[in-house]
Amino acid sequence: MNDELLKALGEVCEEKGMSPDVIFDALEAALVAAYKRNFNASQNVEVLIDRESGSVRVMAQKKVVDLVFEDSEEIDIEDAKKINANYELGDIVNIEVTPKDFGRVSAMTAKQVITQRIKEAERGIIYSEYNEKINQIVTGEIERIEHGNVFVDIGKTEGMLHVNEQPPGEEYEVGQIIKCYVSGVRKGSKGTQILLSRTHPGLVRKLFETEVPEIAEGIVEIKGVAREGGSRTKIAVHSNDPNVDAQGACIGPRGIRVQNIGEELKNEKIDIVKWSEDPKEYIAAALSPSKVLSAEINEEEKNAKVVVPEYQLSLAIGKSGQNVRLAAKLTGWKIDISAE
Repeated sequence: MNDELLKALGEVCEEKGMSPDVIFDALEAALVAAYKRNFNASQNVEVLIDRESGSVRVMAQKKVVDLVFEDSEEIDIEDAKKINANYELGDIVNIEVTPKDFGRVSAMTAKQVITQRIKEAERGIIYSEYNEKINQIVTGEIERIEHGNVFVDIGKTEGMLHVNEQPPGEEYEVGQIIKCYVSGVRKGSKGTQILLSRTHPGLVRKLFETEVPEIAEGIVEIKGVAREGGSRTKIAVHSNDPNVDAQGACIGPRGIRVQNIGEELKNEKIDIVKWSEDPKEYIAAALSPSKVLSAEINEEEKNAKVVVPEYQLSLAIGKSGQNVRLAAKLTGWKIDISAE
């Protein structure tokens, strides 16, 4: 390996954030295979590359024995001691067997290995980086749309917003900047695939954490999120400080905080409810905006029978049962509603 190749290798490693040893180790392994393929398939060899000069040496590894049966794998004890008097039976002796024209083979192999390893290392780096971003929000630009799936440039790679992870009615255009929730990272034959979502409840949770300082500081806590993407979300919050109103903090001055989140979610309706340790109170709050007159609960079956004013029955149930369905998801209780 000449100075130019070494220099280029160093620059690439620095640019990609890779350790040169990763490529050198791979190159040494590849050169062992190249030697066996081109020169001596039966010989047990090790290839050593000088990290400073780039010089390549092929070392035959031979076991020290009393009587040699296989010349390519064994060396007589007397011959071994001529190399180094400290060698004993059973030791492994390295003897240089570098062919004269091995430099040409080395250069060709180096080019292939470096290209391959850079690709593999890049995939590994991307996988590690985005694996740490699972359950986080990323912002990117839409690159293309294929068969309804949206591909988003999120920095070092692209993420896929599958058609099933898109809220009904949301429209996308190439060049549009969007925020997505990283729901998963997969290794595939073509590289790392970043799975994005715009329907995941975690997207709403993270948007509130970003928008509401009291949540980021731990003063206000998100106790639960139930969502039907593109339509409605219920989020339960609790204040760890009696002087701070959890709902008010999430709504923000003149409603600006929840308004910003709603705009990001394309005007999805957001109900901010007060969490309570008392199931009756929590269920009543979760059925907002309907008023609950009474709630009878069964702890064993996690079932609640709720009574609401007759004129609010349809409001409590919601369109296509959405309100009660989200309240049940949020609280973890099965809710049966009847009119007063």
